[in-house]
Amino acid sequence: MPPRFVPRLLAGLLVCLAVLLAGCSGGSPPASPASPASPGASTPAWARGMPTVPASRLPAEARRTLALIDRGGPYPYARDGSVFGNFEGHLPKHRRGYYHEYTVKTPGSRDRGARRLVTGRDGEIYYTDDHYDSFRAVLR
Repeated sequence: MPPRFVPRLLAGLLVCLAVLLAGCSGGSPPASPASPASPGASTPAWARGMPTVPASRLPAEARRTLALIDRGGPYPYARDGSVFGNFEGHLPKHRRGYYHEYTVKTPGSRDRGARRLVTGRDGEIYYTDDHYDSFRAVLR
């Protein structure tokens, strides 16, 4: 075998080996923060087609606000529980009064900050950390 042929042969074998190993890994990709908490967990119909986040992966302040919502208050901000108009149209369309918003404290912010939980009349919960520019459905 000519000496110049050996490096080409080795390079070709390494490429074949890399392709085989990549194709045979068989594992599923790791769960992203926006996917359900457990494999096989079904996404409720109201959350389909949008990013999701398990409640356990919300910031601590959002989990505290969620606990207040579950208890029915009292809420630290006067606007908590007020009607959310969904003027941006990022959430499914419903009649006015269907959604209500709650402030999620933002450490270091002098005002209410940009983080909110929005609840729907049928038990839906959505989280935004960018003042309604985007939402993730909260899975419990």
